[in-house]
Amino acid sequence: MAHDKFGGLAGWDFEGFHSGGDTEIWKRLGSHLVTVEDDERGTLTGVRFAVWAPNAQRVQVVGPFNWWTGDDMELIPGTGVWALFVPGLGEETLYKFKIQDRSGHWHEKVDPVAKFAEQAPANASIVYESKYVWSDDDWMARRRASQAHQEPMSIYEVHLGGWRKGKSYLELAEELVEYVTWQGYTHVEFMPLAEHPFEPSWGYQVTGYFSPTSRFGKPDDLRYLIDRLHQAGIGVIMDWVPGHFPKDAWGLGRFDGTALYEHEDPRQGEHRDWGTYIFNYGRNEVKSFLVSNALYWIKEFHVDGLRVDAVASMLYLDYSREEGEWVPNQFGGRENLEAIDFLRYVNRHLYEREPGILMIAEESTSFPGVTKPVDDGGLGFGFKWNMGWMNDTLRYLELDPVYRQYEHNLLTFAMVYAYSENFILPISHDEVVHGKGSMLNKVPQDDWRKFATLRAYYSFMWSFPGKQLIFMGCEFGQRPEFNESVSLEWWVSDLWGHGGLQRLFRDLNLVYREHPALWRLDSDPAGFSWINADDPGHNTLSWVRSDEEGNHVACITNFSPDPLQDYEIGLPTDGTWTEILNTDAPAYDGSGQYGNLGAVHAKAEPWSHFPARATVTVPPLGSIWLRRNAD
Repeated sequence: MAHDKFGGLAGWDFEGFHSGGDTEIWKRLGSHLVTVEDDERGTLTGVRFAVWAPNAQRVQVVGPFNWWTGDDMELIPGTGVWALFVPGLGEETLYKFKIQDRSGHWHEKVDPVAKFAEQAPANASIVYESKYVWSDDDWMARRRASQAHQEPMSIYEVHLGGWRKGKSYLELAEELVEYVTWQGYTHVEFMPLAEHPFEPSWGYQVTGYFSPTSRFGKPDDLRYLIDRLHQAGIGVIMDWVPGHFPKDAWGLGRFDGTALYEHEDPRQGEHRDWGTYIFNYGRNEVKSFLVSNALYWIKEFHVDGLRVDAVASMLYLDYSREEGEWVPNQFGGRENLEAIDFLRYVNRHLYEREPGILMIAEESTSFPGVTKPVDDGGLGFGFKWNMGWMNDTLRYLELDPVYRQYEHNLLTFAMVYAYSENFILPISHDEVVHGKGSMLNKVPQDDWRKFATLRAYYSFMWSFPGKQLIFMGCEFGQRPEFNESVSLEWWVSDLWGHGGLQRLFRDLNLVYREHPALWRLDSDPAGFSWINADDPGHNTLSWVRSDEEGNHVACITNFSPDPLQDYEIGLPTDGTWTEILNTDAPAYDGSGQYGNLGAVHAKAEPWSHFPARATVTVPPLGSIWLRRNAD
C-alpha cells in the first residue's frame, strides 16, 4: 500500500498525550475523514481510525465495510496507538474495534473518542464530522467578557428525555427555548448528554464521552439547540461525569485486557455502590482523555459550563468504604491526591483556554477551598452547590408550622458559611426522586398551605445570597416524583395553585434580574445584612440585599400560617420603599388580602443597627420584597 497507512498520524509522537498535556485528543484519536496522497492512485479520501491500546497484541477495526470480519490496524511505534486509513469510507460509517489481549482473548469495544454512536441498545460507533455553522458570535463575545459572580444566574435543570417525552433536539430548539425564555431563566443545565446505555441512569453512567446521545438526534442537531439557546440569551451548562464509568464489556473497562482507564486494585478502582469503575487520575493518558473531553464540550458544542458530578467521591479514597476497604495516599491520609491534582488541572486549563466559562462542583462535604483559585491552594472551581443549605431548608420545609419555631436555625445557619465558597443553591432532580417526594408533597397540610409555603420558600431562595437552580416541573408544583420514562405533567399548569406557582417563577426571575442588589454582591458580605434573624416565634426571617451603588431590596418571609400585621423592621434608609413582590398576590393564586398597597414609608428613626424603621404587613406563609433605589 503506497499511501499513508496511518492517515496523517505517521511521525506523530503523542508526547503530549503520554505526558497528560494533550487536551485535544479528539483531533488525533477516534475516526476522521481525511485525504491522503497515493503514489499510484493519486488523492484518496477515506477514514482514519486510531485507538490507544498499549497492551494489545493485535487490534482490528470492524464494520459493515469489511462484513464485520476485521481489518488489521498497525501500531505506531513507541506510542501505544494503533491506526489505519481505510480509503473509500464516508460519513456515518459504523465501526468498532476488536482488541486481542496478551492472553489471546478478543474483546469488541466501541471507540472511546467516537463523536457519534448508535442509539441503545445498539452501540456501534459512527464516523461523524460536524458541518454546523454557528450563529452565536455575539453570545460568545459576551461570554469571554462575563463576570459570573457579579451577574444574575437562575438555572433551569432539564432531563431532555422527560421534559416533553419524544421530542428531538430540533423540536426542543423551538419549544424549550420558548419556554425558558418566557420563564426568564438565565441558564439551562442539561443532565448528562454523553452517550449512555441505560436510560434510568439519566446519563450518569457514560459509555461515549465524546458522543452526544443519539436518542434525540445527531450531534449537529444538539449544536443547533445550544445555538438557539444562545441566540435567546440563555447559557448552557452540562453535567459532566469524570468520577466513574460503567462496566459494560464493550466500554472503557479493561479496554485492552488490562485496567487501562481504571485502577487494577478494586479498593481504588471500583465504586461498589454504583457498580462502576473509577478513573485512574494518576495515569497521564487518562488525564489527557478527561481534560480533552471537558474542553471538547466547551469548544465543539459551545457549552458554557460543566457541572462536575460526584466530586466528593473523587476527593476521598474512603468514600463509601469501610476500614480496610481502601488504600491510603502516600502520606497515610484519605485524600485522593491524584484526583485533587486532576481537578485543579482541568479547572485551571479550561478557565485559561475559555474565559467566561463556568466550572461547578457538586461537592457534598466541607472540603476546603473548592472555589478558591488553584494558585491559592484551592480546587479552582467557579461555583459549588450548597448542599448544606439545601438539606437544612428542606428539613424545615417538611415541618408542620407549629414546630418550625424550634428549628429556626435550619434557615439561618447557612449565613455562617455563606462566603466560604461561591455557592449555587440547588433544588435538583436528586431531591424529587427515589421516595423523597415531589416538592409539593414535602410540605404538610392542605393544598392552600402547600402552595403558599412553596411560593414563600422559592421567594426566600431567590433572595438568599448565591445563585439558584431549580429542577424542571418544580416550577409548577408537579405532584409525582421525577420519572425519566414519562413527560412532565404539563396539564396541571392550567389548574389553581400550579399555574399561580408557575407565574410566580416567571416574576421571580424577571424581578431578580432587574435588581442588581439581589445578585451583584452575592460573593461579598457587603451585599447582605440581617434585619431580623431571631424571630422564631413568628417563623419569620428578614434581611436586606444591597449592591455597591446603594440600591437595596428588603426581603421578609413568613413561614407561619398567621399574617403579620404592623410588623416592625429596620431599614438602611428612610423614604418610600416600593413593594416589588408579594407571593400572596391573586396572580399567583394567593388570597390578595395581605399587602402594603404598593409601598411602605420608612421613618428616619433608629431600629437596631439600622437608621430607619417601617411597619409592614407580611402575608401568612408568604413573602414580600421592598425596593429602595439610590437617590
